[in-house]
Amino acid sequence: MIVIQISYAHAPGGWFDMDYYAQQHLPMVLARVADQPGLLGVTVEADAGGEAPGSQAPEAAICRFTYTSRAAFDAAFAPHWAEIEADVPNYTNLAPVLAYYAPVSLPVAERTSKS
Repeated sequence: MIVIQISYAHAPGGWFDMDYYAQQHLPMVLARVADQPGLLGVTVEADAGGEAPGSQAPEAAICRFTYTSRAAFDAAFAPHWAEIEADVPNYTNLAPVLAYYAPVSLPVAERTSKS
């Protein structure tokens, strides 16, 4: 399994339109790749604040695609990269940064409720 992260770091003079991203861009992307093998899930996180009260998170937004493999991601996205990239100026002037991560599962202690 692999997680592909596309992040948009805040920058001076930068802007990010989450409404367009969530309601236009991502549905367009998913319409192109969702029927291809290997997609396990998609999450999007919007800046909800940084460590200090009232501050920004480092990123304006992060999108994560979880796939069975990098090859499955590449096969799904490759035919559509030009169209996907052409839409970026409609929702941001921030540079998207693509990164690949291998999830690591950790044991979680059993939780019991105190009633």
